Amino acid sequence: MKLISWNVNGLRACVGKNFREVFNQLDADFFCLQETKMQEGQLDLSFEGYHSYWNYAEKKGYSGTAIFTKHQPLSVSYGIGVEEHDHEGRVITLEMPAFYLVTVYTPNSQDGLRRLDYRMTWEDAFQAYLQELDKKKPVVVCGDMNVAHEEIDLKNPKTNHKNAGFTDEERRKFTELLSKGFLDTFRTLHPEQVTYSWWSYRGQARKNNAGWRIDYFVTSQRLRPQLLGASIHTDILGSDHCPVELQLDI
Repeated sequence: MKLISWNVNGLRACVGKNFREVFNQLDADFFCLQETKMQEGQLDLSFEGYHSYWNYAEKKGYSGTAIFTKHQPLSVSYGIGVEEHDHEGRVITLEMPAFYLVTVYTPNSQDGLRRLDYRMTWEDAFQAYLQELDKKKPVVVCGDMNVAHEEIDLKNPKTNHKNAGFTDEERRKFTELLSKGFLDTFRTLHPEQVTYSWWSYRGQARKNNAGWRIDYFVTSQRLRPQLLGASIHTDILGSDHCPVELQLDI
C-alpha cells in the first residue's frame, strides 16, 4: 500500500503547474494534501477511482487539508474535537479496517515566534487525540508538521536555532510524540540520510539544497514490521515542499 503526503502551498496554483501529472504518476492508494488554501467550490478536482475528503479553513485562502483515497473508509472525521483548534481545516482522519490515517497541517510558530504558545497548546491537544486513536487501532499520521526534529533534518541548524520550526520547544514536542509509542518512518529506515522536503523561496534555497525535512509519515510503533519503504521525492516541483511517501504491508 502506497501513501503520499504533499504540502501543495495552494492547490489551485499547484494544479496550474503539474499536480494532475504528479498525482497520476505516483498512483498512490492514499494521497494527502496540506495547505490547500481554498474554499469549497473554488476548484473542480476529482480522479477516477478515488474518493475525496476536504477540510477547509474558515479563513479564506488559508491552511486546509484533503485526502484522495482508492479505499472507502469506515468513517471520516474533521478536526480533533477541540473547539479552539478546529477552525483552520488542519486535520482529517480516515478510519480504515486496520488503521487510522490522519493528515495534519501543524500550525507554524511564525516569525518572531508570535504563535509559539498556541503551537504548544495545539501539540498537547493533537498528541492526546492521536493517543486516543492509538488505543483502538494503529495510527498513520502524515503531513507538514512544521518542525525539523534533529540537526540532520535541516541544512543550517546553527543559524536557525530558535527560529520557527527549529526551536527547542517544538523539537521537544516531536520527541515527546515519539516517546508515546510512535516512530518517524523515514528516520527509522534511513537513520543517516540527509534529505529535505521544504525549501524557502528566498535565496535560491532549492537550487542550493538549503532545505528542511518538516514533512513526515509517523506511525504507531507496532506498525514497524509492516514498514516497506519511506522516501522523499525531491525531484518533484510545483510547491516549495515536495511529496513524501510511505509504503506499508497492509
